[in-house]
Amino acid sequence: MNPLVSFLSFCFFPLTLFPSITTAISLPPSPSVSITTTTTLGVTYTSPPPPSPSSTPSLPADRVLSALSSLNIHSVRLPNPDPNLIRSFAFTNTSLFLSIPNTLLPPLAANRSLAARWLYGHVLPFYPRSKISLISVGDDAVSQLSPFLLPAIRNVYLALRDLGIKKISVSTTFSFVNVITTPFPPSSGTFQEPLGELLIKPLLQFLKDTNSSFLVNLYPYNLYRINSEIPLGFALFQEHPFNFRDDLITGVRYWNLFDMMVDAVVSALAVAGHENLPVIVAETGWPSTGGDQTEVDAKLEYAEMYIRGLVGHLRSGVGTPLKKEGVSQAYIFELIDKDNVKKGTRNWGILYANTSKKYHVEFSGCGGIGVGRVLSMRVCLLWWLLVGFFLV
Repeated sequence: MNPLVSFLSFCFFPLTLFPSITTAISLPPSPSVSITTTTTLGVTYTSPPPPSPSSTPSLPADRVLSALSSLNIHSVRLPNPDPNLIRSFAFTNTSLFLSIPNTLLPPLAANRSLAARWLYGHVLPFYPRSKISLISVGDDAVSQLSPFLLPAIRNVYLALRDLGIKKISVSTTFSFVNVITTPFPPSSGTFQEPLGELLIKPLLQFLKDTNSSFLVNLYPYNLYRINSEIPLGFALFQEHPFNFRDDLITGVRYWNLFDMMVDAVVSALAVAGHENLPVIVAETGWPSTGGDQTEVDAKLEYAEMYIRGLVGHLRSGVGTPLKKEGVSQAYIFELIDKDNVKKGTRNWGILYANTSKKYHVEFSGCGGIGVGRVLSMRVCLLWWLLVGFFLV
């Protein structure tokens, strides 16, 4: 049996039954002054590749900016950053998270001047007018490319410093399922070997030394599909009296699959000696259409539930059981559906291809209610009581 499946089975079977109502909901401390949270919510925008005679025309930059403005989202991840698109974000107060393609890792690792050349094309002409805050050197490059990863990251970091740019962080992005060997229970999370010892440990030291973050793509949808013992509602942030799972090693109670996955990463970081390293969820989401007929849970209704629950949970400020401050940033995958999607391709957009609204979700303010709904409702109720008092 696949080890990931066996660990999932261990976690989710048998189920815990008949919890007391008094322990089913754990209230966080009431906020004293601020209603802001520590998690920055962003979205991924995947711009089309360079046009070819048969390709769909790319969306004009002004429509992308308009779509982001309509959602009140001010952090954007660009997996394949187009210089013209980066330029369009000048003076918009939108924070940009750029990625460097995996194909560039070998030359970047071999030559710092090539790293500088990439920065001259994608960063220097636009920064700081365009608020570039983070660069991911590669995305899930853990196979044949892993020997090039850390040298490429160092060269990009040093090239930035050569240019006098000190406020852009440099890291890389991993996929949860490819680096976490023991995801459940969360307290047993570790990094896969030999990847952990050879690559991730020295990388974590680099991230600590440069005040950067650990980046991870985290999809509860993928783990839910692996194991039928995971309740759908648990993956979708649905709150029911018996919809929780306990980590029997620590006694910690979990109300959603997202938190369990984050804490598995936190545990792996702790085992590696870097438990205080900030964690950024570089991708997360739920598809509204599936790649084939077996993906019966890839549909609009469930995708909206996941996005609403995720936003509410992140806005609540509750964090996770092992990381009270929560993840520092989280990026929803993705902003806009692909146009003319080929058969067998999932759709992840929070907007339709024509940029019209797909979900009834508020991405800012007090609109979202998730696992930390009690705290959110307290804050919102206090706000409206104050407004009502002054209006009267």
